[in-house]
Amino acid sequence: MSYQALVDELNALLRLKTTVTAMKLFERVEDMAAIPKIRRPKAIHTTDQVVSMGSRLGWTVGVTADDLAGAQCRAVIGLSAQDDEWLSGKPYVGVWHETADDARARQEALSVVPFGKYKAMAVSPLASGRLDPPDICLVYATPGQMIILINGLQYRNYKRFDWSVVGETACADSWGRALKTGEPSLSLPCFAERRYGGVPDEEMLMALSPAHLRIAVEGMKALAKNGLRYPIAPYGIQNDVRAGLGVSYGN
Repeated sequence: MSYQALVDELNALLRLKTTVTAMKLFERVEDMAAIPKIRRPKAIHTTDQVVSMGSRLGWTVGVTADDLAGAQCRAVIGLSAQDDEWLSGKPYVGVWHETADDARARQEALSVVPFGKYKAMAVSPLASGRLDPPDICLVYATPGQMIILINGLQYRNYKRFDWSVVGETACADSWGRALKTGEPSLSLPCFAERRYGGVPDEEMLMALSPAHLRIAVEGMKALAKNGLRYPIAPYGIQNDVRAGLGVSYGN
């Protein structure tokens, strides 16, 4: 299945408002720069902004560590060292955390790509196929859309997902963890993602590999045949529930 076909099926199932975005890390800057129609920043940005250039504007954008603001953005995607200075979390004391111990504990809790292998990162609409294959796909969705996506992932070969919330720097819960582990990773986009990346209040973020996205789509198609699909139509809080349950469970 082509990336365009995969995105078309996903959009038909979930009616997404935001462009499904691909992300890829590069060991050589030259390989990133060779991507067709790649844009290079003319200003300093957060990774949240760069991701939203793909998901909100439909751009293909490539960055190196020099294009990103601060060590936090660079470290999560493995473009700068996660050294003692970074682990201290000093800039966040008195801002996001009361004490230096609190700030360090948050830094140590982040899921990050190990430093040393990668020199660049790019994002692009998945359907464009310019990042082939991408490391991960980013799906922004409402909670109602997201639970159906999760149900699709769990339709066959069920497993429980245990996701965590680091708070600020929630990109470590999504693309940081997915890049590091290869597993589907759900996050509640944080203050910075919403302020600088323009993520609206109602959206959550799932980062997952193309293979996992295909599994989710196939699972959602099976669920839809069973009448379990998005949008989820309210049944009515005062109605006799047995008629509705009987359609699915036969009782």
